[in-house]
Amino acid sequence: MESKYKKDLQYYKFCFYGFLKNLRFFDAFLILFFLESEIDFLEIGILYSIREIVLMVFEIPSGIISDSFGRRKTLAISFLIYIASFLIFYLSSTYVVFVFAMCLIAIADAFRTGVHKAMIFQYLKSNNWSNQKIDYYGNTRSWSQTGSAFSALISAALVFWYLDYRIIFLASVVPYIIDMLLVLSYPRYLEGEVSYLSINKVRSKFIEVYLAIQQTLKTRLYFTTLKNLSIFTGYSRVIKDYIQPIIAILAISIPILSNYTDNQKIAVIVGVIYFVMFLITSIASRYAGKFKSLFKNHYRPMNFTLIFGLLMGIMVGIFVQGDALILSILCFFTIMIIENLRKPIGIGIIANISKDKAMATSLSITSQAKSLFVAFIAPSIGWLADLYGPGIGVTAISIGIIILSPAFLFSNNHG
Repeated sequence: MESKYKKDLQYYKFCFYGFLKNLRFFDAFLILFFLESEIDFLEIGILYSIREIVLMVFEIPSGIISDSFGRRKTLAISFLIYIASFLIFYLSSTYVVFVFAMCLIAIADAFRTGVHKAMIFQYLKSNNWSNQKIDYYGNTRSWSQTGSAFSALISAALVFWYLDYRIIFLASVVPYIIDMLLVLSYPRYLEGEVSYLSINKVRSKFIEVYLAIQQTLKTRLYFTTLKNLSIFTGYSRVIKDYIQPIIAILAISIPILSNYTDNQKIAVIVGVIYFVMFLITSIASRYAGKFKSLFKNHYRPMNFTLIFGLLMGIMVGIFVQGDALILSILCFFTIMIIENLRKPIGIGIIANISKDKAMATSLSITSQAKSLFVAFIAPSIGWLADLYGPGIGVTAISIGIIILSPAFLFSNNHG
């Protein structure tokens, strides 16, 4: 019988990894940074789309490489690439160079996505805790959201003090150096089966992983989970930054901090709202396991949260048009809470049906599907935001997805 997991040293290493990983101080201000650089919403959407296409191209090879040659090394390389991209954003001011920096972030994401989850699930298996994937992953993920919360406050303080968005890219280098060193301190056995560089070993390892993935892809449940999880994760990834211009309008309109500049007011309000939002999503992620237990199976909460989250997206534009900006921001809050409730459940389903030797690759396929969806809708929402404003852009995309949602839902046949 599998025992309850323990919060040992490795548990806290996993948690601290997520905390540091989300100290990307530019996240809360990324769209505002682009807008200040005279880039319109459509161009921002294209940047996001390019990022996701590059991520999609590198995703599967990165998973195979990590499963074949070592997960710790793969993660360390990804952090070096992240650091290079942050420095480029800090030093540059042109759109073409921003495209290159976005491509580097995408490549780093490709080397990281799925790999750390695979290490967590291998650790659970080695300790006979595999039946607690959702609860364990939800708890470690909550630290990521806590990191995002503190990141918002620190970035707000930096922008308020320096009156320059660029400083937050430079500051993001520090936690990523620390996180790289932390990953290298993980136990060696979490590397997975390591194959050293020789043509025969590389060929045999690729064939082995390919056959394991091929078997996984034959599972109908895998594809249904892939669609249901990836659609909403991609949707929330695209729209989450569009809260920033809405918060900026709110910050300028409210009669507080009247002795400070508009940018300083925006920095304070963005920082406070993002801090509260990520603290709430941290709690949501921690309780994903308990939320799942309210339902008879894994699939009903996935369906329910998908539809409810899209309905919240529809309300975003309606509230913006009615000048109810606070209610619109609360809808964004709800969407982010839903993402953090449902993602541990979906990842748990994927992990349960994946073959052990291709765990990182299977999880990377999930991220790749998300990237394909983001690449498709990011320019569309940018174009709509230029024409009608970010609120209506979010609403229009939400309506389109909810119309297509029957194709993404689990059926009664799944239990």
